[in-house]
Amino acid sequence: MGIDEDRKRLAQTQVLEELLRELRLTEMVPVYQIDRDGLNHERFIYSALIPNEQIEQALSDSDWDLNIGDGLPASVYGGGRPPEYLRYGVENGIEPLVIYMGDYYSRDAWVEICEEFRHFHHLYHDTKTHKYLKIDEDYEEVIVAIVRPSHVEIRLKEILQWLSLKEMHLAIQFRCWERSEHSPEELGLNHSEIQNGGSEVWATLHRKDFACWRHSYGKLLGIQNYQVDSKLEVKRLIEPLPKSESGYIGFSEGPKRRHVEFIVNAYGDEHTCDPNKLNEFLGENSGVAWKHTPIYFRRQVLEKYYNEPSKYSVKDSMVSCKLWNMKIDNHSSDKVCVFLDHLGIHLPYSEQLHWRAHNILPEGGVSKTFYRRNVLGEWASSDQPEHLFKQNYEQLRKACDECLDWQLLKPLDSGDEYRLQRLRDLTVDEESHFKDSVLDLANILIERLNEEQLKNLIPVDIRENKKRGIDRLKYVLDSRKIMSAEKHIIFLRCLWDLRITRGGSHPELLEDSRYKRASAHFDLENLNRQEAFTKILEEAVEFLDFLISVVRSGKLSEQNSEDSETD
Repeated sequence: MGIDEDRKRLAQTQVLEELLRELRLTEMVPVYQIDRDGLNHERFIYSALIPNEQIEQALSDSDWDLNIGDGLPASVYGGGRPPEYLRYGVENGIEPLVIYMGDYYSRDAWVEICEEFRHFHHLYHDTKTHKYLKIDEDYEEVIVAIVRPSHVEIRLKEILQWLSLKEMHLAIQFRCWERSEHSPEELGLNHSEIQNGGSEVWATLHRKDFACWRHSYGKLLGIQNYQVDSKLEVKRLIEPLPKSESGYIGFSEGPKRRHVEFIVNAYGDEHTCDPNKLNEFLGENSGVAWKHTPIYFRRQVLEKYYNEPSKYSVKDSMVSCKLWNMKIDNHSSDKVCVFLDHLGIHLPYSEQLHWRAHNILPEGGVSKTFYRRNVLGEWASSDQPEHLFKQNYEQLRKACDECLDWQLLKPLDSGDEYRLQRLRDLTVDEESHFKDSVLDLANILIERLNEEQLKNLIPVDIRENKKRGIDRLKYVLDSRKIMSAEKHIIFLRCLWDLRITRGGSHPELLEDSRYKRASAHFDLENLNRQEAFTKILEEAVEFLDFLISVVRSGKLSEQNSEDSETD
């Protein structure tokens, strides 16, 4: 490294500026760090929590108030007094934010964040990503801390909220050595600037607001080829938030719930969904909307939830995630309806904005199913193919549990569960959506056929001729003389043809005879993608209904005489 670069590095001016810069509340702040590059560079950060009444004392010197590894419980004794247990091993009230555990067990050292801090904010530890998460007022996951063996970052807002109630300051303690192989003369350092060993005791203490620091140069002897080192020691204290801004009830008003306005009539008038500003009774006050006013949305509003099945769930009359759920009318092919007050009661503000983007003028009224259930209080089944499919899929599983000792359709693996969760009538005429839906349906109905169990229902001498799942199912149904089986086998074959041709990326597959057969069966030439998949899904519902009746008939549990043979 050149002399100019070394001179700049050893001055550590930019490092000091970075340490003293203004911090944002939403910023992830390093509160622990061990960074070594041999002897060329060593940097350490450790944090301490300082009682408010000790601020001036802490700023009187750049020495650390808590060293790495300190802050653990301990029993102290001496001076003729009996042993005393100290929660943090010291009597001065200083506490750790990060706990460093050395290699006491002949294993690598590890770090943890203070459990009190974690519990205060109800943080979830994702061990795979080393992150600590919380749910904010919009029910969104927020990363509060990232904890790794050599580096810990914590979001400043949560630290200062906590310290507001604890009446303490955050002290970020920093210590850095930079070393150079160049001589003091080459670096342009005066003899008066250099101390043997670079002891910070001989360096001037600087202070600015809530920060103090020392910087010194030292002459090195016998440390490889290094001749000069630069030591910077900084202590920066950060004030907690005022209690009035902490966001906690009793000290402040807390976060105010925000609400979005939605279109409430055919004239395009809008009204807030704040449940406290809605009428309990229809027609009570013409200037205030009725809480049960149905609000209309394009059906695409649900795409977000279908596309993230690990986080959201869309079912018959319900959309939900882990922290909220909302009753909806999703029994129409082109729109979704929701009561106005439900939008304000159940949805966080960010979700309200998502729904507002899909808000449309009222048209056509709510569905018959929704009206019968929510207005007349009657029991009513859905007539939507996606709901019927999932309902029949579950009924088939129950029927197999009751009538067979095996499942006709093997349960979806954990990596494939999303296929069932996102299966729905298409909301847009998009080729990618169509392909994905065909792939999902083929996986659920064909690739999950229980071929091993079906094989056991086929005579040994012809099993080798029935290797595919569809062929095995056809033989079993035909051999048991089950009526109406052929049309469902045709459906499965055409679905599979569509899956391996149109599901592929090669245009020439569309000229394949298998694709032409599937196209003719599903009328793909005359239907758009939405209409075509609805037709496919309707046939899938009929197929599941057929399988349920077959299983409940007991015919799959009967044994043919040929089946007594074994492999």
